[in-house]
Amino acid sequence: MRVAVAEADSEARHATFPLDYSKHLQKADEALRRRNYDFAVEVFQQLLELDPDLAEARAGLRQALKKRAEQNSGGRLFKALAGAGPLAMAKTLAKAGKHAAAAKSLEGYLAGNPLDEEANLLLGISCEGAGWAKSARAVYEFVAEIAPKNPEGLKRAGALSYRLGDHAKALEYYERALQADPRDQEALKARKNLAAERALQAGRFDQVQHSREQIKNKDHAADLERTKRFQVSQEDLQAQRDRLEAAYAESPKDPELMLQLADVHERLKDYEAALEVAERALQYRKDSFELAGRVGDLRSKALKKRIAKADKEGDAALASRLEGELLDAEVDDYRRRVDVHPADAQLRFQLGKRLMKRKEFDAALAEFQKANADPRVQRDSRLAMAQCFQHKGYADLAKKEYLRVLEGVADVDERAKEVLYNLALIAESEGAAGDARAYYARIYEVDIGYRDVAAKMEQFR
Repeated sequence: MRVAVAEADSEARHATFPLDYSKHLQKADEALRRRNYDFAVEVFQQLLELDPDLAEARAGLRQALKKRAEQNSGGRLFKALAGAGPLAMAKTLAKAGKHAAAAKSLEGYLAGNPLDEEANLLLGISCEGAGWAKSARAVYEFVAEIAPKNPEGLKRAGALSYRLGDHAKALEYYERALQADPRDQEALKARKNLAAERALQAGRFDQVQHSREQIKNKDHAADLERTKRFQVSQEDLQAQRDRLEAAYAESPKDPELMLQLADVHERLKDYEAALEVAERALQYRKDSFELAGRVGDLRSKALKKRIAKADKEGDAALASRLEGELLDAEVDDYRRRVDVHPADAQLRFQLGKRLMKRKEFDAALAEFQKANADPRVQRDSRLAMAQCFQHKGYADLAKKEYLRVLEGVADVDERAKEVLYNLALIAESEGAAGDARAYYARIYEVDIGYRDVAAKMEQFR
């Protein structure tokens, strides 16, 4: 099995540039999908030996170990006892500030005890202490997954994202932490500060060396007061835009200033202007995955606004053409994102949804099948796979996936209604009237107004 990454290992010793591990990550993801967990674990572990801050490998290893433990649920006490030594050693190393060694020891322990909340949290802290910020954030995400009522991992992920300059992501983590514990004072304070900072991001001029120095203190004080209220009027935003444009005229090569100007344009709902400025900033930060994603999001918003305008004006032909452009743009955008982060199941799921809209069902299926390995999107991925199979006329495969979506579901929510309705349609197409009525009845019991279920119940009376 060492052959799997031998080539990458050889390159790592001689390379002077970041290596592309996407092929090896894809192998591990494929093994995970096929439930070959031992192989997936080994590939992820070897990748982390080459690059300890490879977040996709760190996150993938967490899922592979979790799945393997679920498959082999016996002997937990023995595993815990066997891992007591590495865990004690890891804690000692962490206290001594030997974070890299502590992380390695923790991975040894977690190989047999992957759901240990405390050990996973310590792994994230150790990765962070070793300077592996991306890996740390991946581990904190996993802590939130296995311990959804514990906000500690999410708070640490928020603080880490803030230090990395990803303030939007930091705010998202703190919001999730407050969902876990609405009374957490640390998360409340951090969210308040972040919201204030983002609310006036476009009005912060103290970091620009040239034109921002000309702004009077009274303007800055007024901006700070508006920030405290968390409410910025259209007039305030327009004034911020005008000041930023004046600053930009004097510093036309400042990407930070461009991003602030794009932000205020976006908040004014001038998505075309925001997109233009963000694209300019991307020319200076071509390696920024976050900025590239923001450009993609702004392009979608701009097209959606144009579609809404065409609909309002009654130009159906233009609206239809723009909808096609929007779908093409989103497919291209998510393909770029997946190329950068091939192990990100959320991105693959979003790409699959858009491919399915383009009726590229085989390509969509490939993305959903890869995303299916991540429990966070597994149910949605299975539903989408079933829909693809149904569109392709593979009723047996569609039925199998629809039934998997319903496994363990007690309440008939909106997703379950959709599944039951499609199962009923398949049953009808197969001439199984009794099964069709049973599926429709489950919907009818909770929502008589769902689609044409009432009429269907009359039909099968």
